[in-house]
Amino acid sequence: MTTRAVVTGIGHYLPERVVANAEFEQSLDTTDEWIRSRSGIERRHFAAEGESTSDLATEAAKRALQDAGIVPDDLDAIILATSTPDFTFPSAATMVQAALGMNHGFAFDVQAVCAGFIYALSTANSMLLSGQARRIMVIGAETFSRIMDWDDRATCVLFGDGAGALILEAQNGAGDVSDQGILSVDLNSDGRHRDILYVDGGVSTGATGYLRMQGKEVFRHAVEKLAKTANAAMDAAGISPDQVDWIVPHQANIRIIQGTAKKLGLSMDNVVVTVQDHGNTSAASIPLALSVGVERGQIKRGDVIVTEAIGGGLAWGAVVLRW
Repeated sequence: MTTRAVVTGIGHYLPERVVANAEFEQSLDTTDEWIRSRSGIERRHFAAEGESTSDLATEAAKRALQDAGIVPDDLDAIILATSTPDFTFPSAATMVQAALGMNHGFAFDVQAVCAGFIYALSTANSMLLSGQARRIMVIGAETFSRIMDWDDRATCVLFGDGAGALILEAQNGAGDVSDQGILSVDLNSDGRHRDILYVDGGVSTGATGYLRMQGKEVFRHAVEKLAKTANAAMDAAGISPDQVDWIVPHQANIRIIQGTAKKLGLSMDNVVVTVQDHGNTSAASIPLALSVGVERGQIKRGDVIVTEAIGGGLAWGAVVLRW
């Protein structure tokens, strides 16, 4: 028998405020058509004043617990992927732990920007397979609206806020591709490309800073690296593209999503797309898309899913799992 990390519950939360593209026309030299044609984004959600990343994460966590039919005391750990924590420390994960009333186990944050949820899934998978934990909540949550330069029309229209959470549980499998749960993981990073996507603030500057991005360079790296990591993960799992039911990509840009699907030889009919409604929610985008895919009735038990992401660092990776 082989231990697998199996998804037993999922949920998401979006702030109430919906910001359509047209709203940016009032303050920027941009249009709804310009934003849609370059990104596929039509609207996004922004957190309310006083609404923090841990608040969004807590709401998503509650929905995942309800979906799984368990209570916080049934969890052993919380791993939260975010680049926009409430504070430098403590971790947002410990704040979610307290908000849920979970007074045991452990909680910590993972920071790999848009690839954060992939890295968090990999970390949880390793802990479950090693026996360090039996059930782990994995969350992606962001309030990127707090690090936007509202005068930079190339970036501020692309991002949104939100959170998604899923629960992974150690279960026995046969050790082959028929198993439910995570079948393979592929992780990568290359710090030489730090300057094409970063925030110009932090402890070294004494200010929070704003997101800075060289969009053309990020696009050039994204399609190639996302297809490569997805193929590596599929090879490691022992599956071929024709066995994949759904690609659930990081929701950054519809052209990146389309380009990656084409490189993988898969139809867009096999891709869960939510970027039009949420924008780029960084580490939250994959769990948000997974949750929406389940809600829509697209993702069903037994489906093979490839999920991949790339973010600042550069950091990128992919996970293959059977739902």
